[in-house]
Amino acid sequence: MTNQHKLPHPLVALLPIVVLVLLVATAVYLFGGDALNGGSQMALLLATAFCLIIGKFTTNFHWTNFEKALHKNIKNISTALLILLVIGALSGTWMMSGVVPMFIDYGLKIIRPEIFLISAAAICAIVSVVTGSSWTTVATIGIALMGIGRAQGFSDGWIAGAIISGAYFGDKISPLSDTTILASSVSGTPLFTHIRYMMFTTVPSMIITLIVFAIAGLFNTSISSADVTLYSQSLETHFNISPWLLIVPAVTIVLIAKRVPPLVTLFSSMLLAAIFACFFQKENLQLIAGGNTTADLVKGAIMSCYGSTSLDTGNPEINSLIATRGMQGMLYTVWLIICATCFGAAMSATGMIESITQFLVKKIRNTAGLVGATVSTGLLANLTMGDQYLSLILTGNMYKDLYEQRGYESRLLSRSMEDSATVTSVLIPWNSCGMTQSTVLGVSTWVYFPYCIFNYISPLMSITIAGLGYKIFRKKPEVQ
Repeated sequence: MTNQHKLPHPLVALLPIVVLVLLVATAVYLFGGDALNGGSQMALLLATAFCLIIGKFTTNFHWTNFEKALHKNIKNISTALLILLVIGALSGTWMMSGVVPMFIDYGLKIIRPEIFLISAAAICAIVSVVTGSSWTTVATIGIALMGIGRAQGFSDGWIAGAIISGAYFGDKISPLSDTTILASSVSGTPLFTHIRYMMFTTVPSMIITLIVFAIAGLFNTSISSADVTLYSQSLETHFNISPWLLIVPAVTIVLIAKRVPPLVTLFSSMLLAAIFACFFQKENLQLIAGGNTTADLVKGAIMSCYGSTSLDTGNPEINSLIATRGMQGMLYTVWLIICATCFGAAMSATGMIESITQFLVKKIRNTAGLVGATVSTGLLANLTMGDQYLSLILTGNMYKDLYEQRGYESRLLSRSMEDSATVTSVLIPWNSCGMTQSTVLGVSTWVYFPYCIFNYISPLMSITIAGLGYKIFRKKPEVQ
């Protein structure tokens, strides 16, 4: 055991999760769309307190265990919090520089409504494979696709579902992805062996996803071409749309290809976009700053990084489309992630997670059961730990010896980890991934959840393939 105290009964260990779900549901009922502005955070803190109280009464848990677990968890997510703030600044500068309006304008002219959803998923998949990051994909091309989809009459849920499905496909199989590298390293599997083995579950899941989006696109009742033209004309009127703006995403891709650290890449892209905004969108920046001097120009560029910006185009929908929140818009997300980390530390320190996992392990009878338990633990860790990296590490460490004892090759473990912990994180509102993508896209997790086809087919596909026994390899006995 990680902590030197007895483990609670599995039913007791489930109580904090049940309480958390009830409290979050209550917050959503009371505050609606504003629940993430404080209600959900309070739900997490109250669930943390409940977990610690029952942990004190059911085990000989000590407060110092919680403090140590909290310190460790905060340390693990510190870089992610910085990246999150930079993504907020990146979203603002890419919008105000005209990069995102340019993509929307070109996309409206190129992508037909009938194939928009499947195109959005495919484009995000390609970009995510190249960049290795679902967060970067959603914060850049994802925002542009949201604008295109809304202009073509699609609901926010369908658009966000297509974007997230594609982004997490690439994040899952890209050799540049940190989750892919983490899963392979924790399980002790060579990176490209891990990637090739994931294809047996990832490719079928993506094919089903694309079919669903293709069919959904055909049934879309899009707005008229005149309305689409109005969107394009309005963007071209209020922004200087120029092919030169493609330099910003091109430089970003080059930095990613050279494997520059994500924080450095995103910050450099944000800074470059702010500079381009000063050259291409001078009037807009001065309008935001409320003046017409060079100082106001610089002030407007800085404001697009950290604060809320908006322009009056005469069309409320377009006003909402091009409004940004910068780093300030990410502060509620940071707050939520910290509260979720507190809950995860409480569940870990009191032995609740370990108790549930040990219960699942005892029920394993075959390969499908083992993979099912691994997938369930990955999902459970996402629900409780609040971060996909912690979920991958926890799941890998808990099951590595068990897979070894049962004679399975480590790639089965690494694949099962990615099929659950990586892709389900974005479906949970209080998880760092779920909150980040919800904030960046401006769509509630509850709204896009039903449409993230790839993200909930992947864990089901993992269990199905294991149940069929397809390509399940066991280790060859060592020669004495």
